[in-house]
Amino acid sequence: MYFDADSPVLHRIVDDLADKGWSQQDAFLPDALIAQLATECRARDAAGKLAAAAIGRGEGQAVREGIRGDRIQWIEPGQSAACDLYLGALDALRLQINRALFLGLEDFEGHFALYPPGAFYQKHLDRFRDDDRRAISAVLYLNHDWPVTQGGELRMYFADERTLDLSPLASRLVVFLSGEFPHEVLPASHDRLSLTGWFRRRGDALL
Repeated sequence: MYFDADSPVLHRIVDDLADKGWSQQDAFLPDALIAQLATECRARDAAGKLAAAAIGRGEGQAVREGIRGDRIQWIEPGQSAACDLYLGALDALRLQINRALFLGLEDFEGHFALYPPGAFYQKHLDRFRDDDRRAISAVLYLNHDWPVTQGGELRMYFADERTLDLSPLASRLVVFLSGEFPHEVLPASHDRLSLTGWFRRRGDALL
């Protein structure tokens, strides 16, 4: 367990979410753990376990590389020690958000994502039109020694028409309200690795 309820980084994230709806925290987890997670992502990909990501859901799911070009695999507790440490850190964040902001976050779902050179993900929202369970998005980057010239930025769009490009630097965590911030992934010249996920509320009624 890397964080407890009094951890300053968790309080900073909560304050940012309350103030502006998003947060960027660098050096979120130790370098050694980030390296283990990056190695695991590459090993899963080499074993053919990462599959082309689809868009949509249910019967409407389809792989459309002209919109989204990453390969993913969902993670579950107990798959590896490194993933369990990551999931534990995210659960500590979930509990702190619930204590401070009363969002009723019930669980977290996430996956490894590998964008090969040239791959991208066009502008989108993380929340489905007919399902509001995804409340907060969380992206942890796994890319050591990443020069800004390699691209791969997360481009966030704001209501006042501003944009912000965030480089996918190792151990950088970006958290934002899933239904409020359109965003896209820009192409990179090298493999771009991340752990991407969502804190979810209970919800069984369609919007």
